[in-house]
Amino acid sequence: MGATGTVGSAIGNALESAGDSVIAAGFSSGDHRVDLREPRAVRALIDAVGPVDAIVCAAGVAQFGSMEDLDDEAYRMSFENKLMGQVNLVRFGLDTVLPGGSFTLTSGTLSVRPTAGAAAVAMVGGGIEAFVRAAALDLQGRYRVNVVSPGWVAESRQEVGLEPMPGIWARDLAEHYVSFVHGDRTGVVEEAEFSP
Repeated sequence: MGATGTVGSAIGNALESAGDSVIAAGFSSGDHRVDLREPRAVRALIDAVGPVDAIVCAAGVAQFGSMEDLDDEAYRMSFENKLMGQVNLVRFGLDTVLPGGSFTLTSGTLSVRPTAGAAAVAMVGGGIEAFVRAAALDLQGRYRVNVVSPGWVAESRQEVGLEPMPGIWARDLAEHYVSFVHGDRTGVVEEAEFSP
């Protein structure tokens, strides 16, 4: 999921370089199209893809804005898209990920170091991290589930006119995802803020 964005493309390239076959899915491009906010769309994606060894999600939208300025729809959209969209990839993915396989989700460092205007973003990021820690206990011995928690991506900083550092280049961030797909860890929240 999110395989055609800056981070998703870097993850796909890194996985292919490691010898993996990648099926790309995204909201508006990729091998498959899916709206994370719609559980039926997530289920249809899982059914269409068939058996895989891993699911990696670098997608999900949450609304920035002052806590009191965000309306019900902004909170609902954040919850349904970035949080429940990823949760549903794991829930429904149990039907297609082969035993011993893995799920790697994405939160963000705002869940532990929030800034003003990030209440909804921090809320859903924290929810993803809590879900991963608990789901890993339920899935122990059958599946691995982890989360990468990125800070500013250097390319995204450049897109808004900032210097790339402090940030992490997408290619360096992608290695965190690859390490979860090919590793043996589970229930881990891994912060990835700065390029080495």
